[in-house]
Amino acid sequence: MSLEGPTPTSRREARERALELAYEAEVRGWSVDQLLDSLVLDPEPFTATLLRAAELQKDAAEALIAAKARGWTLTRMPIIDRLVMRLAVAELLTASTPTGVVLSEAVDLATRYSTDESGRFVNGVLAAVARDIR
Repeated sequence: MSLEGPTPTSRREARERALELAYEAEVRGWSVDQLLDSLVLDPEPFTATLLRAAELQKDAAEALIAAKARGWTLTRMPIIDRLVMRLAVAELLTASTPTGVVLSEAVDLATRYSTDESGRFVNGVLAAVARDIR
């Protein structure tokens, strides 16, 4: 599964939409395909590919995140932080997007949509994960 394609601006929007859809799937307890099938309009291809990659890489991503999140269990983390990091780890594992871009976009999403401390937390965890996988 390749995550190559859209321009940086549309990728930013695609990541944001992927986060929204990942949150909806998580809350509903649905698979990504169930959620995508329920949509009236198909999301941008990068969004769907990123969501599917995150779902396929979920166990590996969560293991990497849990190993680097000192003092935090996955269940204790805000759901948005977990989802942002899952999406970012999937992109790090499956795309050639520069590491700095993936981390910057993830931090931006966490900062905008989660807690006041989420940006720093997500940055620290993902930077440690990225060092291990790239």
